[in-house]
Amino acid sequence: MNLMTILKTSFFMVVLLFLGLIGLHNQRLVAFNLQPVLKEDIQQPAALMYLGFFAVGVVTGTIAALGQGPKKTGKPS
Repeated sequence: MNLMTILKTSFFMVVLLFLGLIGLHNQRLVAFNLQPVLKEDIQQPAALMYLGFFAVGVVTGTIAALGQGPKKTGKPS
């Protein structure tokens, strides 16, 4: 394993730790309103909303990173 893999894994584990702490300490209901898309407010615990937004961010980042593999170089002449 190289250093970058270890750093990325450590960072991801710290983020998951924070998600766990947020879930333990933010259990009040909050209202989420997205007027053009949703007709009614969504009432959910704050931690669940945070987890949902985190998941949307992860999926968005994954989609944005697609196709950024190693650059192919032509054959040297």
